[in-house]
Amino acid sequence: MARLFYSLLFYLAMPLIWLRLVWRSRRQPEYLRHLGERLGFYPPSAGASWIWLHAVSVGETRAAEPLVEALLAAYPSHRLLLTHMTPTGRAAASELLRRHPQRLAQAYLPYDLPGACARFFDHFQPSVGLLMETEIWPNLIATAVRRRRPIALVNARLSARSQRGYSRLLPLIEPALASLDAVAAQSPADAARLQAIGAKRVTVVGNLKFDATPAPEKLALGAHWRQAIGARPVLLAASTRDGEEALLLDALASLAIADLLLVLVPRHPQRFAEVARLLTTRRLVYCRRGELALPSRQTQVWLGDSMGEMAAYYALADLAMIGGSWLPFGGQNLIEAAACACPVLIGPHMFNFEQASADAVQAGAACRVADASSAARLVDELLADQRRLLAMRDAARVFSQRHQGATARTVALIGQLMAQPAER
Repeated sequence: MARLFYSLLFYLAMPLIWLRLVWRSRRQPEYLRHLGERLGFYPPSAGASWIWLHAVSVGETRAAEPLVEALLAAYPSHRLLLTHMTPTGRAAASELLRRHPQRLAQAYLPYDLPGACARFFDHFQPSVGLLMETEIWPNLIATAVRRRRPIALVNARLSARSQRGYSRLLPLIEPALASLDAVAAQSPADAARLQAIGAKRVTVVGNLKFDATPAPEKLALGAHWRQAIGARPVLLAASTRDGEEALLLDALASLAIADLLLVLVPRHPQRFAEVARLLTTRRLVYCRRGELALPSRQTQVWLGDSMGEMAAYYALADLAMIGGSWLPFGGQNLIEAAACACPVLIGPHMFNFEQASADAVQAGAACRVADASSAARLVDELLADQRRLLAMRDAARVFSQRHQGATARTVALIGQLMAQPAER
């Protein structure tokens, strides 16, 4: 009954959902493309044995890259279908598609409506379905059960805040989690929280993001930038969210570091122009990566308005401030910074990456601060202390290496699902 009521509400909300797509298309016209896929209508395709992996947006898509590569190697007779919910998630897989044009396909996952989910499964008939991180869709999972298709939650995480939210919807969420054939959790804490709201077959495998190796060409690009920019201290504000740029600019205005270059990289591409206007309003001397301009000696801010180059920015920086953590967005991925041996500062709001953040701080690869003003004071200290920065850089490298291995453990778990019928 809970799922029936949920489906009815979803149908009633569809006019608002379509309006939201139109509203978002004002910044990203891509939202109005492939609309049929959002209701489960797909163009004809050649028959194939599909492994299906759902990565909702940019972060999940990038985290999935080592798993995609491992699955393509382990199952050469299968093709892999990547589904997303956002255009930026779809764009984030462009490099994977270039490497495997015959083995990979992309589509939007349909909205969680019974008919749309049925059309999706009937069209692709995946051998197995893999949902990244916290994608718990009741009708989608119920359709997999009816079609006798194994389905698993991989790289699964659940913050304490999300657990409290899901606990209010237990009649809907608990049956969905209990129906999953496997849950590959990032940490024991994630596993315990998922089990508390209904997950049954849970294994702790670690975090796939530790297995994502920075592309050598991106590291080389960062080194090239470093050489071109020279000996200036470089501070990176990585993956900032709405409102954080102004907050950080205010806090960093008091810095007395001579010749500091701030590299500012907003999380979402639709905000690049907005952040450029902010820099203009504040009369800061800036240039834009999107215009292929390198900073001059007079440049105060380099706006990183490019996609897929975060590893290069980390390779360039002396120190990074992780976005999403200065206002209550839940933080962004600091693991990529560690893989590039870049020391980081994190704010008080890292609840979406709590375990990785705590481990990084304990390892000496990161420092947690209470607010942006405290971060600015610590930036002053760290950029004046090269010995401490070098120690944090070494700690980040070790931290990244010690937590690898989740991909192999996840592939082994998926192999068990594909080798035998799912137990329901």
